[in-house]
Amino acid sequence: MSTQDLRLTPNQEIILAALQFKRRYGLEILQAIEQSGGKQIGFNSLYPNLKKLEQKGFVKSEWGEEAPEKHTGARRKYYRITGTGAEALETKQLLLKSIAHWTPEPKGA
Repeated sequence: MSTQDLRLTPNQEIILAALQFKRRYGLEILQAIEQSGGKQIGFNSLYPNLKKLEQKGFVKSEWGEEAPEKHTGARRKYYRITGTGAEALETKQLLLKSIAHWTPEPKGA
């Protein structure tokens, strides 16, 4: 897969980071981001981004085994990062590190 295919938006990057070590459901993803000091992402941004990440093969989703929540009556849908998603996240992190360590070449070199 080319580096072009591994591109992430800032929201997609932070969502993948929330899924890096644990599968999570939507509200848990939002809580992980917000309670870790990340920017707030609303449901209206989370789910379209999860759908795009799933279409790219960066995450997989599955319905939870637990009974539906009492308050909402809905089953939880869990998301987990795939190998390709981990590669995209690593590529983005390496790019940011490269930018941070960049120094200009001396003139005339």
